[in-house]
Amino acid sequence: MSPARTDEGRTAHAWTWTYDGFDPERERLREALCTLGNGYFATRGAASETAEGPSHSPGTYAAGCYNRLTSSVAGRRVENEDMVNLPNWLPLRYRVRPEGERPGPWLSPGGPELVQHGQTLDLRHGTLTRRSVYAVGEGDGGRRLRVEQRRLVHMGEPHLAAQRTSFTAEGWAGEVEVEAAIDGDVRNTGVERYADLANLHLTGRRTGTGAATDTGSETGTAAARSDTVWLSCRTLNSHIRIALAARTRVAGLRGTASRHGTASRTRLTDRQAVQTLTIPVASGGTVSVDKTVALYTSHDPAISGPLTAATEAVRRAPDFPRLLASHHRAWERIWRRAALDVPGEAGTILRLHLFHVLQTLSPHTAGLDAGVPARGLHGEAYRGHVFWDELFVLPYLNLHFPEVSRALLRYRYRRLPAACRAARDAGRAGAMYPWQSGSDGREESQELHLNPRSGRWLPDHSRLQHHVGSAVAYNVWQYAEASGDTEYLYGEGAETLIQIARFWADSAVWDPALERYRVRGVVGPDEYHDGYPDSTVPGLDDNAYTNVTAAWVLTRARELGRALPPSRRGELFERLGLDPAEPDRWDDIAHRLHVPYHEGVISQFEGYADLGELDWDRYRKQYGDIRRLDRILEAEGDSVNRYKASKQADVLMLGHLFPPRELAGLFRQLGHRLDDESWRATIDYYLPRTSHGSTLSALVSAWVLARARRDEAWDYAEEALVGDVADIQGGTTAEGIHLGAMAGTLDFVQRCLTGLEARGDGLRLDPAPLPQLSKFRVGIRYRHHWDVDLRIRAQRIRVAVPESAEDPVRVLLGDSESPVPPGTARWLDLPGDGVSRARAPRRRPPGRPRDRRAPGPPGSSDTD
Repeated sequence: MSPARTDEGRTAHAWTWTYDGFDPERERLREALCTLGNGYFATRGAASETAEGPSHSPGTYAAGCYNRLTSSVAGRRVENEDMVNLPNWLPLRYRVRPEGERPGPWLSPGGPELVQHGQTLDLRHGTLTRRSVYAVGEGDGGRRLRVEQRRLVHMGEPHLAAQRTSFTAEGWAGEVEVEAAIDGDVRNTGVERYADLANLHLTGRRTGTGAATDTGSETGTAAARSDTVWLSCRTLNSHIRIALAARTRVAGLRGTASRHGTASRTRLTDRQAVQTLTIPVASGGTVSVDKTVALYTSHDPAISGPLTAATEAVRRAPDFPRLLASHHRAWERIWRRAALDVPGEAGTILRLHLFHVLQTLSPHTAGLDAGVPARGLHGEAYRGHVFWDELFVLPYLNLHFPEVSRALLRYRYRRLPAACRAARDAGRAGAMYPWQSGSDGREESQELHLNPRSGRWLPDHSRLQHHVGSAVAYNVWQYAEASGDTEYLYGEGAETLIQIARFWADSAVWDPALERYRVRGVVGPDEYHDGYPDSTVPGLDDNAYTNVTAAWVLTRARELGRALPPSRRGELFERLGLDPAEPDRWDDIAHRLHVPYHEGVISQFEGYADLGELDWDRYRKQYGDIRRLDRILEAEGDSVNRYKASKQADVLMLGHLFPPRELAGLFRQLGHRLDDESWRATIDYYLPRTSHGSTLSALVSAWVLARARRDEAWDYAEEALVGDVADIQGGTTAEGIHLGAMAGTLDFVQRCLTGLEARGDGLRLDPAPLPQLSKFRVGIRYRHHWDVDLRIRAQRIRVAVPESAEDPVRVLLGDSESPVPPGTARWLDLPGDGVSRARAPRRRPPGRPRDRRAPGPPGSSDTD
């Protein structure tokens, strides 16, 4: 992997991610990539010494915590809902006073006193360690203050976070003054494009010390020298109450000094709760300040109120060493369930991706009403909204944390009534899910968006991407196939899928001339094309991806309706008011939806053939990076709607969703032949006409090429891997990581390169490893088998099933079938001539260790 495509100053080992030096221009990027979280909340890897500013964007975000504000934009009142930036618990600044001298300046990495700086993200243990060295006193007399800060957001106790800051005096003695705070004076300012929009989401701030209750009575005061301060507030319009409590203590003192240092004081304002500690330090000595924080909101169950819960949680919290140890143990459990072992730098980046997926969507998420935020809990881009990115996330989670997948699908189910209302308002039946979703499931897509190149606010028609409904249905089906959860499928899953099918059936209009059904006025995954050239009406007709996936949804809905137990089918159909004739209509539409073609390839939409060809060489020569070609053309007074140019994979997305066999069957159902030759021709047609303006595009391109033109796949796979690490989108990662792309790279290894399909009849495998990724291991949960181990080699695959009382796992490879009983492992030769040759399973003799190596600790290499 080319070092030029990664952040300068960054070094990586198997389980660590290190940045050397302080680089203000890249600080916000590093803050995003060094975010710590636990699925309940996350905090960006911001410096605790520095206030918010151009190179510094601290942020703490809780899953599902939104607020709505109204702004004035281009002469219009525009309403936006945002994931709220919560009070900042990080602030901890310091300065020194050598004996006989006045206090020095407050120290920070951006100050002139900095001598050395670096930070390391420990992926195995979920901690961020920051190290700085400062010159002390006037002149350079060799006196130094060495600072090390270790931070965690607890993976076992989802409401707790902590940081230990250690100070070592080198060549001097005196005092260290430490000021620790909870800062409630925060806004949503993490995205420059949103600068002119309303951003103050918090109100009703109160601060105090000691224990407190939500009714306002306090049991501690500043005079009591309590080691705990708190801040409570609420969101302005959603009225979510939020409380943080911070306990600050000093460790490492000797002699008569108390744990609070020789002096301490508390300052309370309406927006900040500040503790100041003055701590003696000897030359060569080290003292540590431990700051432990609890965060609760009124969304949390089983609490009397967030403030009471926060102060009580901080009071009971163990000291930092014990918190750190239990945090490590929690991460060890997580990593065991998320086994992925890939050698080399690709493996290190994949582990970073997995780390951020797990920090956004952990087992704690299973207890929340939250969806998949497209940019994680790592920043404010896309306002924390839920798009179709779960389409790239759930396939990974299904095979490791199915309880999390089910919770994310329940987020959609709870908003099914809102989707049905939206469909009715549009004159349609069924459920029309929004392109962007937030708290209550209404459409959160912008009505206007800013083109930074031209400075103009333009109409935003992305809400016409109704294919998001098919993504929800796809996830319902994939989860049920992988987990075997018929309770869900026959209940919430069936209702969701059937209502989405009803929407597509009601959207399809019969065209007598074509003798086909058509779906008009939509926008496909491409996103660049939101209307026909010079048309005043937004939307396109017969987007191929939309129509093919709609046909798939209609087919699955009809199958599921037949598979339901009769009593459940009758109850559901009655409750939904489903006419008995509707499933037959679904079947008719699913066989006769229009899929346009031109020049022997699938057309992205009807009329695509009439668009002009773009002079790609000219634009690349003139602009260099043309990923956001739409903005470039609009700034020139032109429109991308006039050209055969796509932002990201659109038609090719079909090859990402469906294995070749299934995709060919779908086209056959629709009356078309799609063989290897015609599919390769389609790939060859669209790849050079795509600017890859989305991080998902390279991922999808790598996926389809791995199956069609393997020697070309790695360039796209590498781009998908380094997309956030190198911030190839030009500043977007600083606003939040791209969660779908990160999870997609994991799934690329897990399912694309193995050809894995988790079906009800067994595990189907069709490995297609790339030369650069030809040896790796993944562990998956398949239904009731918790740790099925898959190891890929150049010509073989090993399947090991852990001991249990379950039935053997049926493995289908090529034309062969190989049952693998629990407690055994089987090597399978990859098909060469179409015939798979399987070795006999090896059972362990009585009293002998099982015939497979026990998995080592997280990070141990198990690929040889």
